[in-house]
Amino acid sequence: MMDLSLFVTQEGMEKIQRRIQFLLNEERPEVIKALMTAREFGDLSENAEYKAAREKQRQIDTEIDHLRRRSAHLKVVDTSVFPKDAVRFGSRCRTREESTQEEVVYRVVGVDELNYSEEEGVQVVSVLSPIGKGLLGKKPGELAVVKAPIGERHLLVLEII
Repeated sequence: MMDLSLFVTQEGMEKIQRRIQFLLNEERPEVIKALMTAREFGDLSENAEYKAAREKQRQIDTEIDHLRRRSAHLKVVDTSVFPKDAVRFGSRCRTREESTQEEVVYRVVGVDELNYSEEEGVQVVSVLSPIGKGLLGKKPGELAVVKAPIGERHLLVLEII
């Protein structure tokens, strides 16, 4: 079986690359400046500004390293060529919750792009989440049974967008 945790949409990969560039070109230089300024205050052992800046630099470097290593293993999927006959990786679908009649548009994406997706009116879900797993393969008019911690949810797929 394919390891779905390694998939990322083209847009998701672009957002991850933009995040790396932002961290490298904007966040990190700011922290380096803050470190240099804090060093000028003298005694580093009791310098709270210096310690905070060092910690921030460590966090940024860790995130850059994580994103670079992770993105090197991800497989970019061109979702634009997928037919819109069923929910697939990268799909947007309009659903209606059977119990509440609430309509929600979901987009099924890779695990790594969840933090970088902001699409107005669209709730992103991981391909590995209960909702993502429940929706995959469903056609309009079919019911997705989602096994959630709060119990089963029934989502009627209204359309693939």
